[in-house]
Amino acid sequence: MSYSFEYIDIILLAMIAGFIFLRLRGILGKRTGFEGKTPPEFKRILKNVENNTAYKPNNKFDDGAKKEFLKGAKIAYETIITDFSDDDNKLTTSKPLLDDKILNQFNEALKERGNRGHFAEITFVGINSAEIKEHKKIGNVLNVTVNFVAEVITCIKDKNKNIVSGDPEKIKKIYDTWVFSRDTNSNNPNWQLVNTLT
Repeated sequence: MSYSFEYIDIILLAMIAGFIFLRLRGILGKRTGFEGKTPPEFKRILKNVENNTAYKPNNKFDDGAKKEFLKGAKIAYETIITDFSDDDNKLTTSKPLLDDKILNQFNEALKERGNRGHFAEITFVGINSAEIKEHKKIGNVLNVTVNFVAEVITCIKDKNKNIVSGDPEKIKKIYDTWVFSRDTNSNNPNWQLVNTLT
């Protein structure tokens, strides 16, 4: 009789253990063969989601957008001005900031300077002010005109390092009006210089 009670105890314990196992499996779930891997159909779905939630530029040129634009415009202005002091007769660091027309014009000016045997020494002191004069949207393209007032120390020297123009000891105030442009439908947030006005 004692043996029969032991068998009953074992069966009851096994039933209780099985019940607990099933409850835990229902609550915690189970491991599947897809863990750590994304099925191809889900990869396509995720890719579509990523494309739909990709960077969307703010097409409203509101006060916040103007403020951010001017920050970038100041950096672009300094980069382009100081790039003229390089001796390789072509713009390098500022190239992505210029559209093809302006880039060619600037490079031609540098080439002419180099043919004369001249080179520039430019020290950028700082920007006194940068103000948006106007902004116009033509189709998808937004053009923003900016008035810059800056201070530089600049002089042009010949191959013998004689001063041709300018003064290496004097700070000069310069006034420039530049036009920046970008396609508002493009995911590329960068602006380019498209014109310089006198």
